Amino acid sequence: MPAKRQPLIAEVGRALQAYQRSTQAFDDEVGRVLGLNPTDLRCLDWLTEGPMTATRLAEATGLSAAATTSLIDRLERKDFVRRRRHDSDRRHVLVEFTERGLERVGVLYGPLVADGSPILEGFTVDQLVVMRDQLDAMRDLTDRHRARLRSMGSG
Repeated sequence: MPAKRQPLIAEVGRALQAYQRSTQAFDDEVGRVLGLNPTDLRCLDWLTEGPMTATRLAEATGLSAAATTSLIDRLERKDFVRRRRHDSDRRHVLVEFTERGLERVGVLYGPLVADGSPILEGFTVDQLVVMRDQLDAMRDLTDRHRARLRSMGSG
């Protein structure tokens, strides 16, 4: 590996770590403003992809079924989410954002998204593809290691 490459790889690692901390700090502030804990906010983040069953939310958040039910109850009481029957399989219940919940979250994250769009506009299509692929690979890596830790059990 060329001498200049290794320090640059270290700088990229530090930049990623700083970005992660900044994102976490921003999410912490959103949670503070909305009166939500980090797990509540992570659940809402998953629901931005669309309605999910409680089972899927439990898998996504790593919570037990009972803890997921409490989480959904808490967010429902605060009018962030609602439960509804699945359209095609009435045995299943879906959890989805309420309009008010989506608005309350959107007001806080919307300006960040709007200000971030011009940053991405400066990249070519090829650069965006590389960036997307790299982020996907990093997410896959993290997910694999999370699964490894989960298999270890608790302490």
